[in-house]
Amino acid sequence: MLNRLLRASLTKILGPIAHLFLRLGISPDVVTVVGTLGVCAGALAFFPRGEIWVGVLVITAFVFSDNVDGIMARESGRSSKWGAYLDSTLDRIGDAAIFGGLVLFYAGKGNNQLMAGLALSCLILGSVVSYAKARAEGLGYTANVGIAERADRLVAVLVAAFFADLFNSTILLGVVLGLLAVASLVTVLQRMLTVRRQALASGEVGA
Repeated sequence: MLNRLLRASLTKILGPIAHLFLRLGISPDVVTVVGTLGVCAGALAFFPRGEIWVGVLVITAFVFSDNVDGIMARESGRSSKWGAYLDSTLDRIGDAAIFGGLVLFYAGKGNNQLMAGLALSCLILGSVVSYAKARAEGLGYTANVGIAERADRLVAVLVAAFFADLFNSTILLGVVLGLLAVASLVTVLQRMLTVRRQALASGEVGA
């Protein structure tokens, strides 16, 4: 939902940056790769050491590349299946790094097994959310449903992690991680049911 609401505004804000990169001869794929590397560095270099708020700021600085590369591809006429594939694949890596960084912190220096478990649950279920949609589309179905889209999960965990570290409290982040895990599980079930209904309608499975 957040992705749809913010896309128009982000296009206006990030458009000049995208145009500058194009004039400099930078390709959308390069922006995609650099953005992912920045997100991974922010999460895996700072989160495990307990410097959560610093990591969030670094991640935020790079995460907008996901919008910049899309604008560049559209403006330059370079939109392609390869670009979409690269973008989606690297998005999953970035997401895994964010939740993985939290797992490493709470399993180590943070010494909170519950929080580590919640972060790990979000990592696993978030991956399944993406796979459930990709696999459905690969089989010719659609699974564009769910209450936990990627942008929603990303904004929620980054905001919660920032303030949790700033105010030295894990309660907010714990609640958000728990809700994200539940929402991701619900989304997986929604997508499975959606695909099953389509399969039943096509006569490919028995009732």
